[in-house]
Formats: sequence, structure tokens, C-alpha cells
Amino acid sequence: MRLKIMPQKKSLSVLQTPLILFLCQVMSALEVPLDLVQPPTITRQSPKDYIIDPRENIEIQCEAKGKPPPSFSWTRNGTHFDIDKDPLVKMLPNSGTLVISITIEGKAETYEGVYQCTARNERGAAISNNIVIRPSRSPLWTKEKLEQITILKGQSLVLPCRPPLGLPPPIIFWMDNSFQRLPQSERVSQGLNGDLYFSNVLPEDTREDYICYARFNHTQTIQQKQPISVKVHSTKSYIERPPKLLTPEGRTSHKEELRENVLSLECIAEGLPTPSINWTKEDGELPINRTFYKNFKKTLNIIHVSEADSGKYKCTARNSLGFVEHTISVTVKAAPYWITAPRNLVLSPGEDGTLICRANGNPKPNISWLINGVPIEMAPDDPSRKIDGDTILFSDVQESSSAVYQCNASNEYGYLLANAFVNVLAEPPRILTEVDLRYQVITDRPAMLDCAFFGSPIPTIEWFKGTKGSVLQENTYVFHDNGTLEIPVAQKESADTYTCVVRNKLGMAKNDVHLEVKDPTRIIKQPEYKIVQRGGRVSFECTVKHDPTLIATLTWLKDYGELPNDGRFSIDNDHLVIMNISDEDDATYTCVANTSLDIVSASAMLRVVDRPNPPFDLELTSFLERSVQLSWIPGEENNSPITEFIIEYEDAFHEPGIWHHQTDVPGIQTTAELKLSPYVKYSFRVIAVNSIGRSLPSEASEYYMTKAAEPEENPTAVEGIGSEPDNLVITWQPLKGFDSNGPGLQYKVSWRQKDGDDEWTSVVVANVSKYIVSGTPTFVPYLVKVQALNNVGFAPEPGIIIGHSGEDLPMVAPSNVRVNVVNSTLAEVHWEPVPPKSIRGHLKGYRIYYWKVKNSSKRNRRHVEKKILTFNGNKTHGMLPGLEPFSHYTLNVRVVNGKGEGPASVDQVFNTPEGVPGAPLFLKIVNPTLDSLTLEWDPPSHPNGILTAYTLKFQPINSTHELGPLVDLKIPANMTSLILRNLSYSTRYKFYFYAQTAAGTGSPITEEAVTTVDEGKMAGVHPPAVGADKAMASRQVDIATQGWFIGLMCAVALLILILLIVCFIRRNKGGKYPVKEKEDAHADPEIQPMKEDDGTFGEYSDAEDHKPLKKGSRTPSDRTVKKEDSDDSLVDYGEGVNGQFNEDGSFIGQYSGKKEKEPAEGNESSEAPSPVNAMNSFV
Repeated sequence: MRLKIMPQKKSLSVLQTPLILFLCQVMSALEVPLDLVQPPTITRQSPKDYIIDPRENIEIQCEAKGKPPPSFSWTRNGTHFDIDKDPLVKMLPNSGTLVISITIEGKAETYEGVYQCTARNERGAAISNNIVIRPSRSPLWTKEKLEQITILKGQSLVLPCRPPLGLPPPIIFWMDNSFQRLPQSERVSQGLNGDLYFSNVLPEDTREDYICYARFNHTQTIQQKQPISVKVHSTKSYIERPPKLLTPEGRTSHKEELRENVLSLECIAEGLPTPSINWTKEDGELPINRTFYKNFKKTLNIIHVSEADSGKYKCTARNSLGFVEHTISVTVKAAPYWITAPRNLVLSPGEDGTLICRANGNPKPNISWLINGVPIEMAPDDPSRKIDGDTILFSDVQESSSAVYQCNASNEYGYLLANAFVNVLAEPPRILTEVDLRYQVITDRPAMLDCAFFGSPIPTIEWFKGTKGSVLQENTYVFHDNGTLEIPVAQKESADTYTCVVRNKLGMAKNDVHLEVKDPTRIIKQPEYKIVQRGGRVSFECTVKHDPTLIATLTWLKDYGELPNDGRFSIDNDHLVIMNISDEDDATYTCVANTSLDIVSASAMLRVVDRPNPPFDLELTSFLERSVQLSWIPGEENNSPITEFIIEYEDAFHEPGIWHHQTDVPGIQTTAELKLSPYVKYSFRVIAVNSIGRSLPSEASEYYMTKAAEPEENPTAVEGIGSEPDNLVITWQPLKGFDSNGPGLQYKVSWRQKDGDDEWTSVVVANVSKYIVSGTPTFVPYLVKVQALNNVGFAPEPGIIIGHSGEDLPMVAPSNVRVNVVNSTLAEVHWEPVPPKSIRGHLKGYRIYYWKVKNSSKRNRRHVEKKILTFNGNKTHGMLPGLEPFSHYTLNVRVVNGKGEGPASVDQVFNTPEGVPGAPLFLKIVNPTLDSLTLEWDPPSHPNGILTAYTLKFQPINSTHELGPLVDLKIPANMTSLILRNLSYSTRYKFYFYAQTAAGTGSPITEEAVTTVDEGKMAGVHPPAVGADKAMASRQVDIATQGWFIGLMCAVALLILILLIVCFIRRNKGGKYPVKEKEDAHADPEIQPMKEDDGTFGEYSDAEDHKPLKKGSRTPSDRTVKKEDSDDSLVDYGEGVNGQFNEDGSFIGQYSGKKEKEPAEGNESSEAPSPVNAMNSFV
């Protein structure tokens, strides 16, 4: 069983346009199997008009079939051609084809003529067309001497070509000596006859190498005419004229063309300006789908012309001065063409039949009949045959009636010749289709089941479905004359076995065919439209679903052709990936999925976008003093529309090579009116912008230099500030060269005292931006102006600014300085302002110098760093924060201007009251015993007053971290150590140690310690305040003498040592460690939280940090305590180190300090305040 595939329904559409399947069922005459006797049939022959290449052998084809095989003979020019007598001619075996060998000897011209082939056997003779053999010719141009053509500008000109007559006619074109085609346009074009027409000539038409070439395609040769020289003379003026036709001549002409050819009509006109051509048809319209224009509408082509295209065609040449018309009458003639060509006729003995030969043409062709190549009038009579014009009727035919009939239809434009045989046979039916064919078809497609057959008489045919099916009827199926059964829309239930049965009176034959119906192939995920920037990557997806019994292949196409052989293209399963995309990749990509039965496709476009190409052909026009028009041609948009153009300019005179922005214009605009400045050498360039980005700049335009003019602007940023007490420095921002507007740019500097009656003093300077006026009074206001000028004139009158001559140091110190101590860390200072004239400059503010001389505890005098606070503006008081309690301070006040400080006021001395002390410097616990601990300490580094006592609080901690009763002891201020006795052995204690002054108790320092283990008898008395009972007696065994106990104690001591080392290291690093956590947990419960306004800064702020805990209520804390100072923060009084005081005493001054020895009486240093020193004051 052989598989036969139904015709595929192909789809190569774009964007879901379905592919169209053209199923063409050709209904031909009944084919006679070649194993049966039959007359000859011509199967191949050379064309009627056969032009040969004279350099190659001549081959005249004539092939035929028949049974028995036919023999062949030839005629030449109407007489028998005896090929045996010509050694150069031979006939191919089993063929009628002639081969004439002329490559070695002989000439093609010898064998010119009309040839006809006859194929003959016992049943008849078939003849070929008359084959006209002509060798091609490509003659040379005749020698001629061509004079130079001299012509005036604006006149018309025709350069004749007159190519030699060739066979076939040559193709004409004009080129120069470099084999470059001459450009053609509406003004210059080539006519159908090959001549070159100029509607009007221009000076650029002058050249010496107008050369007409003739290309003879058959022999692949090109012939060249002698060059024509044209010289166009320019004239100052020339006269415009209306159009006049150069070809065709006159107002009317006539044209004949044959049916199905191309009708070519031509009108070429001269005139100035160059005329345009338009075509119309009288009493009708030009056929839309068959009309084409060439040669700048000078040639009208209508393809596949018919008799209906006959009529009058009018061409109109028109310019601004008038028009001219020409009417061409067209007649369409027709060589004979078939209406019904005769077809082979197979009859059984005794049957009737008909041969029909019908043709048409203009004029109407004559019909003539031949039999076996002989005119039928000359053939013997046959009673079974009757001729009726274009029809031959046969009745009661016998085997002797078999013959080949020829029908000839001819008129003056050509002829048609057709062979049709009558073959009388008696044959039982036979099926020509292969046995048991298996057909496959896609659902909903037509199925064509073949059953080709032969028999004489012609058999009848019936189709059956299934093994027990009935005869199929035409209401569901289509039965074709050639035996094919058509199922118009195949469904799944159509799959089955079908049987065709053919019968005639001589017998019967049948055949089974099998139909399988498959699911269609579908693209369920189609590729999508993509927009990708040049250089990017894109992926198209195409997912296919198909019948599982079929094998599908997926192919990708680019513009319906193969993908480029390029490594950038890769196919991964159902994806097409393109890397590094370029402009050439902008195309339609189609995925084609096909099986053996069907084919489907889907397409998507890839649009490659990029920044635009730069504009080009920049041109400057409309030159005016202050404007110019710029035009340009946009570059390629690269598939993304241009949204705007950016115009930049270069000032080659002042800033060569530097481009500045001029203006922006919309993307649809290609010209711009540009405003210009004087005395600038302009060059412009244009940048195109689209959604992707900016193009590269265009080439620069030509230069355009504008005329000079007076400056339009004056210098900016004019200032008058003295640098010395006796001068005035006038500065300004000079004009740029672009703004100078002309050569010789200078500046007129003018000044006078503001409050005086003096005239303006002026000086003109160049190439500077500063002028110093000397000999001025100190700090006097001046009126200042600076005006630009150049060689053309002055700029407009400039604006006037107020400046001042140089400052000098203030002369007077502030008076009546008073100090009011607010608290132990804050004081308020008041003073009287100095007279304004004594300031001799811009008042910057007042500056307070203050320093601590000694404290009130009568310690040795020591030098301290001075601190400085500056109060901006005309202030009369300020606040001094961050003072140390119980200290002796000195201060003075100075006024400050732009030059510096004035003299210091008289020193004022004040003392700060006592404050609470800081924590003791350290607390150490040494010499632990069974029932005692020794405490050592140092007084606070900042006692902030006279120490009156120390307070010690301590409480035991048991093994479960619960706290025992709190013991509170008062210690004299002159002690630095204390031994605590009657403590419990092997017990941990938490200690809180405070210093006190008359102002109160300071912050504590905490520590923990453990008493040693009782070696014999556990004894000891707790302090009575604790209220504990006496300790119980120890065990009778003295464990202190046991070896295991001694080893354990050594190990514990070693671990404690290691732990202490680690704790010490971590304490120095500020880190957390277990002992510290315990300190946090055992913090003094009586200490209240410290507020920010207390002036203290600690690392911890939790309110429970330093409270001794009550028994059984020990709460762990994650914070530790360090020593705290009571200094007020400067931040509380202003903005950091640069804070200032307002008039109400709030701090807004500058707080700084410097280290210097306490001065004796005299001038103070005017060193600038240091923020670093100010920060040091917090330490």
C-alpha cells in the first residue's frame, strides 16, 4: 500500500493573511495507455520563430509518442529535407530532433529557412509548426564623423542614436566614457527609438562623451556609437516658451498593437520651463491595474492589451506658459487564438464522434483541415467522416477510420496549428491508478481520491464506501470525468476504505483506496511585532500544535526567503533569536510549520530603530545684519520619527571649536530663521532627535560674519570694596567676546563719593576686570558704575552701585561691661555699644574673651585656654555657657568689623558658685579576707566646690543574684581608704560610692567584691544595721587542708585572673562584659534620672541605673555608669560651635577658644576663634 498525500494548503502570509491554495483540476482528454496502438502525438517542438546563435550548433527539436513508435521526416522551405546528404546534419536516435554542426565548419546563414517535422506510424501522421530558423545579428555602427554640437542655454536638443538593425532588435542606453549611465530626468530622457531628448539645455549639459550603446542580448555583445560632443553657451537672459512636441510630430498619429502585447505610447516635449506630461483616454478610463508610466510619465504602457483597449489616447505637455496636445489612435489587432482547440478522440468500432476547431482573431482567421499532414480535400473519401466548417462529424467508425487530423487557423498576423487523432479501439476497462493507495488529508480540507481508468467504449464508474457500502451519490460527493472522487469537506468520519468500479460492455475493473483524516497543524503562539534598537537582541516565539501521527518541521524565513547564513541568527526550539541587530535585519520574519499534509505560517515584523542619521546639506540664505535662514535635509529617521532639531552655533572668531545652543525647532521643520549678534563669525550645525536619542551633529555650515555694532550689555557683578583703609577696589565681570559686538572692547570706570558734590571721575581700561582708586578716606560710601564700549560706540548707560572705601580697625572699646552669674555654669554679660563712627567699617558684632584664672579652693594659679564667643550684629548682651562651678573667671569685650577687632574693654572678674561634684576618680577594693574588704579611692577630678563628705552604700548578693539589705555609711571628706569589717565570708557585695559638696551629692562610682572562704570555723558578725543573725559554725573537718580544695581554689583564682584581664580590656574599649552587666543589674535604686537641662552628659540615661535594689527585687540593666560632668553644653545655647546669642540672652554666638598663658595687663591677641578649642572646653 502506497501513501498519497493530499495537496497542501500553503500559507505564506503577513500578519495572519491566509495562504491561498489553488487547486486546479485539469480535465484533459482520455489518455491512451502507451501499450495500446495509437497514432503519433507531437510532445515537443522548437518555437515558430527560432533565432539561433551563429556561434553554436543548431538544434531543431521534434519529439513524439505513439504505438508503434513513430518515424520522423523533415521539410525545408516546403520541400523534403534529405538529412542523409548533409554530413553536418544528423537526427537524434528515437527522436526527430535535428542537430546541425556549424561550430567547426559551415555557416548559420546556410541553414536559414522554414522547417517542419512529420511523425508517422501505421495509424497516422502528426506534423509540427512551421519553424522559421534565423541567425541572430549584431552589426557594427557605420563609420561617421560627428561634429561638435554648439547650442545656447535654454534651447532644446535631440541627440540621435540610430542603432544598426539587429536580430533581435538591440537594447539602447546612453553612457559616458567611464561606462556610467547618463542621468535622466523630466528635462533629459531617452525615447523609444533610442534618441536622447533635451527639453532645454543647461551649462552642465556640456560634455564630450555622449555615447549611445546597443546591447544585443542574444549574442551578448555591445556596440558603441562614436561619442557626441555638446557645448552649451551661457547667456545672461533667455526666453521662456510654451511646450512643443519633439515626438510624435503633428497633432495626431496612429498606432497598431497585437492582442496580449504591451502597448507603448510616447510623448516627449520641449519648452522652458520643462513641461510635464499627462495622459488621458477619450471616451473611457485608463485600465487601472494594467497601466504603468515610465520615463517620467513620457511613456504610457498598457500590458495585456485587448480589442477593448482600442481608442484615442491623448497626451498633454504643459508648463507655466501653455500646453500642447497630441492624440494617438490605437487599433488592437489579434493573431488567431483558440476558442476550442481539437482534442484527441478515442472511439470503439461503430461509435460516433466529433472534432471541433474554433479560433478567433482580428481579422477573423480562416479554418482549414488536414489529415495526416495532407489537406483534407486531397485525402481519400471516408463515408464515416463529414466536414462542416470548423467541425468534423464521425459516425459508425471502424478501425480504418484511425488518423491524425490537423486544424490550421490563420490570418495576416499569424497562425495556429493543432494535431488531434481519432483512434478506433475495442478495449475492456482497466484502472490506471496504483492499487490500494492510502490517502491522508487534513480535517475540513477537500479529499481527492483518484481512479484513473481507460476503456473503449468509455467505461462508466461508480464509487462505494466501506466493505458493504452503497453507491455514493452526488449530493455529498463530487464525481469528476477522469474518475476522481472529491470529498469537499473531509471529516473524521470520512476516514474509510473507498472502492471504484469501472464497467463497459467488454468487462469490469475495480480498485480500493484508503482515506485517513488528520488534525490540522496550528500555530498557537504567533511571533509578535518587535521594535528593537540597533545593536540589541530580539527573540521571536512560534509554538506549534499538530497531529501526533505526523512529523512537523519548523522553518524561519526572512522576507519570505531563507535566513542569512549569519552567526547572529540562532534557532532554539521554537524561538528565533537575533543578536547584535543591524539595519539589514529590519524585515518580516515568518515561521512556517509544515507536515506532509499541510503548512501554516505566521509572520511578524521586526522594526529596527536607532538614533537618526545626522542632517546634511546645510545651506544659509536670506542674509541680513541680525538674521539668517538655515535650511537642511534630514537624515534617515531609522524607523523612529524625528521629534525636533537642535541648532548649535560656533563663534569661530572668539571661541573656535566651542559649540553653543542656538534654538530648537519641531521635527517637521527643515528651515529656521536664526537671530544673530554683531561681530560674530557664525557657523551652524544641526542635531536630529527622536525617541531613541540624538543623532551625531551634521557637518558645519559655511561661515557668516556679522557686522560690528556698539555693545548691548554692560559688565555684571560690579562691586566697590576697599582692600586698604585708603583705597577703593572696583571689580566687575567682563563681557565675553561674543557680547563685545565689535573690536576694541574697553570699560569706562566711573566713581564719586555718595554724600559729596564731586563730579564723576572716570578712566577707560581694557583687558582687565579690576581698577583700584587710591587716596580715599577710610570707609566712605562711593557711587560706582562700569560701562562697556568698543570701536563702534558705547553700551547703554550702566546701573549705579554703592561701594565703600577700605576699612580700618575700630578705635573704641565697649564700655560699662557688667556680668550677672545665672548659675554655677552660666553667666550673662552686658555692655554699652561703641559709637558708629569709631567702628570705621562694617560692624560684624561683639566678641567676648573669657578665661578661668583659678578656682575657689585656693589651689595654685595655673594658665588655662581662653575661650571666645562672637555675637553678630549690634548686640548689647550675651550668655556665657559651659562655665565650671566654683571657679574664678575674667572677661573682656571687643567690637569687630571687616578689618578685625578693636581694643579690649576693661577686664571684668566674676566667680561661679559651687555645684555637685563629679564621681570619685576611682574606687578600688583590695585585701579581701574572710570578713573584711579594704576600699581605696581618690577625690573627684571635678569637685565643683569644697568636698564635705563621702557616702558609701553597699549590699550583699546571694547565689541567685538576689540583693540583701542596703547599708549606708558617711565618710569624712579627708579620707581616701576604709576597711569594712564583720562581713560574711565568701559573699559578693555591691558598692555605691558618692562625693558631696554643699550643693549636694554627685554621681556614684560602683564596684563589686567577694570576701574569702572560711578555712575552719564559719564565724563573723554582720553589722547591726543589717539585722542578720550570727553565722553558723563550720563543719568539724578543716577542708582548707585538703588537697582537692587547694587545687580547686587555685583553679578558681586562675579563672578569676583571666576574667579580670578580659574585663579590663573590654572596659577600656567601652564594651560589655558579664561583670559590667551585673553592675547594671545592681545599680543604685535611689539615683533619679538625669535630665538634659541638668547640664550633665552621661553614657546612660535609664532612671534605675544607680538605685540600690531592695531585697529580692534585683532587676538587670543593659547600661553602665561613668563619671559625669555638670558642665552646660553649648548646644543648649545655640547652633553648635558657631552658635550665637539673641538679645534675650539665648546663645547664638561663636564659641571657640585658644590656649595662651594668662596675660599681664595690656593688649589682647586678635587670633581668630577656633571651633576646635570650643569643643575642648567640654572636657
